[in-house]
Amino acid sequence: MALNPDELHVKHNDDAQQFETTVDGYTALLAYHRAPGLISLDHTEVPPPIEAQGIAAKLTETALEYARAQQLRVVPACSYVAAYIRKRPEYQDLVAQVQR
Repeated sequence: MALNPDELHVKHNDDAQQFETTVDGYTALLAYHRAPGLISLDHTEVPPPIEAQGIAAKLTETALEYARAQQLRVVPACSYVAAYIRKRPEYQDLVAQVQR
């Protein structure tokens, strides 16, 4: 059965500074770190058995929506996150000036 990324439950683990979800016993994550007014989205990690199902996209979307809600500027340090934002104009206003 195909996975529907919109049905994933993404948890914000503030203590670990990551957004995470578990699929079939595997944990996928998007790690970040905060600075005043900024969130640097540093690294996405999706284990090979659950790759290519839209999980990284869902993690990234969740992190960007969190940044918007918290009025944070985003530093897309992860190449996946940077590519995701480049393809979606609705998130480009979140990018910190130094990254544009």
